[in-house]
Amino acid sequence: MDAYDYESLAGRVVLVTGGGSGLGAAVCSTLAHDGAHVAVVDINEVSAHAVADEISQAGGTAQAFTMDVGDEQAIIDSLENVVERFGRLDAIINNAGVDVTIGIREMKSEDWHRVMATNLTGPFLLTKHGLSHLAPGGHVVNIASTAARRAWPNASAYHASKWGLMGLTHALHAELRGVGIKVSAVIAGGMRTPFLLDRFPDIDVELLQDPHNVARAVKFVLTQPPQTVIPEVMVLPMKETSWP
Repeated sequence: MDAYDYESLAGRVVLVTGGGSGLGAAVCSTLAHDGAHVAVVDINEVSAHAVADEISQAGGTAQAFTMDVGDEQAIIDSLENVVERFGRLDAIINNAGVDVTIGIREMKSEDWHRVMATNLTGPFLLTKHGLSHLAPGGHVVNIASTAARRAWPNASAYHASKWGLMGLTHALHAELRGVGIKVSAVIAGGMRTPFLLDRFPDIDVELLQDPHNVARAVKFVLTQPPQTVIPEVMVLPMKETSWP
């Protein structure tokens, strides 16, 4: 496969964090359906294996890996394991995310640090150490949120982490494009995923979008011609209420 023939996903090796559920699982299945070889990475071993097994049973290629994106040594080891398994690494999708829905007065400092470790430091570490394995033409896609564009109460850590992720994304886009590495942000509006539904069981699901729709946007970003990069794209449900 030509390293620059990226208008197709066939044979490309893509690592997806938080791949065991929600948007991550949708991204894994969407990319695998188009021929990508997917490393399903999740802190939950059972979930990661379930998604990888489903892809394999459907005729795709996937392997489960268990990893905490807040653990630097685990990231280094997992990247090496992915390359050992698939022989290469072409893209990293930094999708793993957590939130603590609580006011700042009640928020514990460990909650703040956990959100930052997962949502911001994790993508930094995956990119930093992933560069040892990504060849020119490689791609890093960071999954952001409309929480990186506006703010609402009781989500200070989440907002700070996602605004920070956008800053990191654009800084890395500027830094790495010169060596042929693409860096993109996909800003997702509300989705019908456990991440949202488990915390807000009374939310109107008609206002949310199917995570597979956002996964299609990730695929779109990954399949741009070699001379083109999309630094940022926003994907909203038609009835989105958190964005005007």
